[in-house]
Amino acid sequence: MLRPILMLLAALAALPATAETLVLEPVEITEWKAVYGEVETRDRVPARARIGGTVVELTVTEGDRVEAGQQIARVEDDKLAFQLRALDAQLTSLENQLDTAQTDLDRGAALRERGVITQQRLDQLRTQVEVLQGQIESTRAERRVIEQQVTEGAVLSPDNGVVLSVPISLGSVINPGETVAEIGGGGVFLRLSIPERHATTLQQGGEITLGAGSGMEGTTGRLAKVYPQIEGGRVLADVEVAGLDGRFVGRRVPVRLPVGARSALLVPDSALTRRAGLDFVTVRTPQGMMERSVVPGELVRHDGQEWREILSGLFAGDRVVTEND
Repeated sequence: MLRPILMLLAALAALPATAETLVLEPVEITEWKAVYGEVETRDRVPARARIGGTVVELTVTEGDRVEAGQQIARVEDDKLAFQLRALDAQLTSLENQLDTAQTDLDRGAALRERGVITQQRLDQLRTQVEVLQGQIESTRAERRVIEQQVTEGAVLSPDNGVVLSVPISLGSVINPGETVAEIGGGGVFLRLSIPERHATTLQQGGEITLGAGSGMEGTTGRLAKVYPQIEGGRVLADVEVAGLDGRFVGRRVPVRLPVGARSALLVPDSALTRRAGLDFVTVRTPQGMMERSVVPGELVRHDGQEWREILSGLFAGDRVVTEND
């Protein structure tokens, strides 16, 4: 009986003279889930061919930076060149006919003044000139349409950004509307795929933290959008992170996501002592100092400090003796 009392007195004597007391109160701590997010561009816009034909020029490859309106490829259709030559020949013929008709009209006007021909014949000559002028304008308009089609052979970048993929090669034969390159622009963000059981805990504007191995450990981001549709038991969410590296689209980045909160009892890690494989915390009671065996949990960061969670052995309202730093 004497030996346990002496051991307790020795333990109490070992307490620092400057010990202070912490009254335990439940603290709400955030539950975090480790997931992976993929780096995605905000916009993915295909650069499409506006006419069909053969790709005779291709100036970009994957990873190139492009500006909106920059020509990245050129498509040619030989039939358009043939149509232009046919229209040019038709215009030449019509212009020659117009010259002849205009000469006949001028001569007819002179003869009409002398009464040699009738007014009806002069009107016929004037109508012939007007018909040829209309045909020439119509042919020129048709030629402008073909010229516009030739111009549309230039494939332009629809946005500022980076070339993500080029599914064609030089010399490929493509149809109108076919994708020549896919452009990623508008900045980058993280896209998360989260199990549906956590969907109700996600709040737009919530804060997430990048995990270890991301190269930006501890950096926080903002939950910008939570998609309403669940597919395959997972919900999609977009996270904005300032300074996110967008060199590799599709790169997986570890993320710590808040999925809930719970109450816990926290003590400074220095309040624990370990003997014979057990952990003890000194508690101040009306009967004096006493040690309690506790089951500690993991370290938790709260209010900018590291605390040790106590799973069992302590209760709210207990006065824990801690060392005064």
